[in-house]
Amino acid sequence: MNFIGVIILFTIVGDYFLNLVADMLNLSRLKKEIPESFRDVYDANRYHKSQAYLKENTRFGWISGTFDLLVFLSFWFAGGFAYLDSVVRSLTFGPIVTGMVYIGILAAIKTVVSLPFSIYNTFVIEERFGFNRTTVKTYILDMIKGLFLAIIFGGPLLAGILWFFGYTGAYAWLFCWFAVILFMLFIQYIAPRWLMPIFNKFTPLEEGELKTAIFAYADAIDFPLENVYVMDGSRRSSKSNAFFTGFGKNRRIVLFDTLIKQHSIDELVGILAHEMGHYKKKHILKSLILSILQTGLMFFLLSFFISYEPLFEAFYLENGSIYAGLIFFALLYEPLDFFMGLFLLHCSRKNEYEADRFAVETTGMPESLISALKKLSANNLSNLLPHPFYVFLNYSHPPVLERIRAIHNTMNDLPKEALRYSAEAGSHPCFPVRPLMILSIFLFLPVTTG
Repeated sequence: MNFIGVIILFTIVGDYFLNLVADMLNLSRLKKEIPESFRDVYDANRYHKSQAYLKENTRFGWISGTFDLLVFLSFWFAGGFAYLDSVVRSLTFGPIVTGMVYIGILAAIKTVVSLPFSIYNTFVIEERFGFNRTTVKTYILDMIKGLFLAIIFGGPLLAGILWFFGYTGAYAWLFCWFAVILFMLFIQYIAPRWLMPIFNKFTPLEEGELKTAIFAYADAIDFPLENVYVMDGSRRSSKSNAFFTGFGKNRRIVLFDTLIKQHSIDELVGILAHEMGHYKKKHILKSLILSILQTGLMFFLLSFFISYEPLFEAFYLENGSIYAGLIFFALLYEPLDFFMGLFLLHCSRKNEYEADRFAVETTGMPESLISALKKLSANNLSNLLPHPFYVFLNYSHPPVLERIRAIHNTMNDLPKEALRYSAEAGSHPCFPVRPLMILSIFLFLPVTTG
């Protein structure tokens, strides 16, 4: 094994053990006592259930991650990448089709290897803890739809990248960067109206007190809101969420139907105020810019390594190729991607604090947002006391107790006259999302624990 192989091996194994340590530290934080501020939403049995859920998922992650790692290393050191390369070359397709077949077969292997774990997680773990509502039919249809979209959208993107690097010379990375930016924007634009409805049903929020309250708040902060949509999240899980997606005329704010059933009007307005805060604070735009810059850096570095002979030697390939270079570079890129990912997670957590503060300042209902966060955590059996190191490595949102503490600090910082939205909202007198936004091209990479 050459020095490139050593770097990649050290990265993969090191990442595995780093996440293993983080998981163990996370489990060590579990306590029998319910945090004081959560005693109104958790009883002893449900709190014990949330800890059992964390333990079950963590241990399952160890098993699946270890299996994936062993399969990957076995495939690598047995010469699997080289053997598959010789097979697809013997088909005598052109370089682009050959590359798509090579990557497609690796993606299929990856899917087959991970499928039993996905099935067990959905139909055993999630079922055991009362979350799963996915039927076998829905599960299979989701897989078929996902495969169809990957072929329709991911196939042309992959073909374009292979063509650019094969025929446009030194500036291929620039062409790829530009093409991927357009692809990212295109997917973001069409997803809310045409892609997401393939998997879920989205219906406009019906007329009533909730809609009146939401639109009154949107008008108060000058937020351009055409409609709010309800997603049939209960079709797959009893967990709840809300999100903001898309841009332009296809921009949508979405509430899970489970969320509406579990929360009061004031709590739902607080949740939506948080989502609108991301828009008002330009978090979505900033994330998109960071994603674009990261993509540019990735393609720039790829241009140096895509034909780098030691990279192919590390995987026992005698003849280099653009398609194999894409996969092997993705493995070599992991250390840089890891540190960039930590930075992006930090930015995301900072954005969540800012969105919470925006919601408190503009609704004047901090207790409603706190209540919503507590219910979300309890209903989803979230871990209330994650270890700081685990949060550092994995969390895009701050732990809920830290968010609640920050909201209380915001309340103390604000003048009393700032907390007045409910009194002035005449229409409702009782007012009290790795960072790259690209359709994934699945590679035969190990899934680490954590």
